[in-house]
Amino acid sequence: MIMEEKTLFEATVVYPIRDDGYVLLAKKTIKIGAGCWNGYGGGREGDESLTKTAVRELQEESGLTAREEDLEKIGLLRSYNHKSDGQVVFGEVHFYTAKNCSGDVQETEEMITPTWFALAKLPLDELMPADKLWIPDALGGKKLIVTVHYGPFQREILQPVEIKEVSEF
Repeated sequence: MIMEEKTLFEATVVYPIRDDGYVLLAKKTIKIGAGCWNGYGGGREGDESLTKTAVRELQEESGLTAREEDLEKIGLLRSYNHKSDGQVVFGEVHFYTAKNCSGDVQETEEMITPTWFALAKLPLDELMPADKLWIPDALGGKKLIVTVHYGPFQREILQPVEIKEVSEF
């Protein structure tokens, strides 16, 4: 596991969901969230749209293919990342679910041990610190805007997490 203070100003995370309600998570090995169960995602390349970013990152990190029209936005995380040098970097992460994915799930260098979890049995204590507070509700159908202040390496929460439900994005 490689700890890195990566700076992304805008990124996506995708949670593949099966019709039976199971969600696919994998353990991150590098960058933000290393050592935690997470969805699949990363930053934009060039001027691609958020949904194109989400589809590309899902395919690169899991082997699954999704169509943009099968994505549903479930969350917006506004993150103030307090780095070890004292700098504070603001970033937004757009969270989606993806239904009707095709292909075979594979392990990649960045995302290992892909596992389907029942929504009622998510590994909450092994998610990113703020994610355990809101991801279950978002995966359960709520649309949420979340504001978090993270310490270095996004390992600790520095202020109470703000969670606001919205009807649409």
